[in-house]
Amino acid sequence: MSVPTWRGLAAGYAAAVLVIPVALCERLVAHCLAALPHEGCGLLVGDPSTATVTDAIGTRNVAASALFYEVDPAEHLAVERAAEAAGRDVIGAFHSHTHTDAWPSATDVARAADPTWHWLIVSLRMAEPVVRSFRIESERISEEEISLVEE
Repeated sequence: MSVPTWRGLAAGYAAAVLVIPVALCERLVAHCLAALPHEGCGLLVGDPSTATVTDAIGTRNVAASALFYEVDPAEHLAVERAAEAAGRDVIGAFHSHTHTDAWPSATDVARAADPTWHWLIVSLRMAEPVVRSFRIESERISEEEISLVEE
């Protein structure tokens, strides 16, 4: 699988950078593709002080919908506990948009309860997946750069 196409940044994005290893990014995209025709989803684990992702854990979309996602609560709790045991935190979530661009929908914005999280969206609208990351606070959307690194 090739690395997805990374789009340019939206005008006025916050000068934040989410650091993610290429292999983890490829894995989360593969999880989203495997979830079709539904949205795929999962959690990002890492270091919040450096915005570095150390694991991307795919979870079940209990909504079983192509229009929105809901991370399985039991899986969320298990990921939180495992992250804490490893000295890490859940620093965000990822999900796919099956037929729309990688931009937070009104539902995504309404459900973005934690303004410290990174909200990564994988658009599967085109043949080549597009991955973008956002910070969402009080309905304000700021795109952040994704820095792909080798492990």
